[in-house]
Amino acid sequence: MSDDFNREDGHKRIRVNSGNWRNPEGKHSRIRLEKKGAPKKPKIGYRTSKEARGKHPSGFEEVLVHRPEDLEDLEEGEAAMIGSTVGGRKREKIIEKADDEDIKVLNRGEQ
Repeated sequence: MSDDFNREDGHKRIRVNSGNWRNPEGKHSRIRLEKKGAPKKPKIGYRTSKEARGKHPSGFEEVLVHRPEDLEDLEEGEAAMIGSTVGGRKREKIIEKADDEDIKVLNRGEQ
């Protein structure tokens, strides 16, 4: 949501994060009044479909993995997301095992 709808006047003020949407309250606000040419305001019609909701942009369901053994619990349509606290050595083992079992790892860390 932060990519599509920017906060009103967020580009003018350093303290205001333009990515965090807040409903405009100004008396003459073009966004609040939904005037022609004004930035779009979030509405219920912009919601994603039920099938895509809560999934990774790649279309897979994310499953958090901390050990190589956690890969055995994955089902079809799920992909591994390696936990942020996992170190380098264990991360390599998880990626190696995932490659052997043809499991997609969403955050491999490769550039």
